Amino acid sequence: MSTLALIDATASLGGRIVLDAVDLTVAAGEIVAVVGPNGAGKSSAIRALAGLLPLTGGRARLQGEDVAALSPAGRAERAAYLPQERRIAWNLPAIEVAALGAPFLQATDARARARDALEEVEAGHLADRGVADMSGGERARVLLARALATGARGLLVDEPIAGLDPDAQLMVLERLRARARGGQAVLVSLHDLTLAARFADRAVVLDQAKVVADAAPMEALSPGVMARVFGLSGRWVTGPEGPLLAAGRRQSAG
Repeated sequence: MSTLALIDATASLGGRIVLDAVDLTVAAGEIVAVVGPNGAGKSSAIRALAGLLPLTGGRARLQGEDVAALSPAGRAERAAYLPQERRIAWNLPAIEVAALGAPFLQATDARARARDALEEVEAGHLADRGVADMSGGERARVLLARALATGARGLLVDEPIAGLDPDAQLMVLERLRARARGGQAVLVSLHDLTLAARFADRAVVLDQAKVVADAAPMEALSPGVMARVFGLSGRWVTGPEGPLLAAGRRQSAG
């Protein structure tokens, strides 16, 4: 049974279809990258699984249970959600923000789990610093720690490496892959196709609200898909650290 699943899922926002009969699954122990152009439906798929985007058709399921039938607490116990938005309203210390990811624990236990999560994302030194006094990249680590502190079996992570420096991008994806190898189901949206190919077990390619490919990354991101979906002429080459995408913009006719 898949930990995270969209089944023939359809949804609309402002009269525009953002998910069109989408099938998407993530099993425990698996990291799946959802990729596609801006507006393809990546965030919508993640939000639907988090119960934040109501479906007009199909099903969203967490550990086999319909998201629509779960309470907010029930959803939170099954899947942690990290949105793109990194705004934090109050200048709380990082450890207090991270501890918000474990609301079902006693305060002392929640803080202990939060400290472990901060260490995991190499932000333990930020534990007592106010988040308003941090850089955007530092806040991103704190918010990721909050999601990791939940202990939920599913992780729904929307563009976690946007705006991070290269070293931090690799660190974040290494941690997410390690979480998957530890038994969690991880769904992460990415724009960097090379990093998707390097870290994901599968890539789900969305375009115009539809799934157009779902396979191992280098298969899903074939030259044909890259040309049709991303407007790229490209090929994969094998580097010492994994697959690399050699790509350029396709020349438009005329």
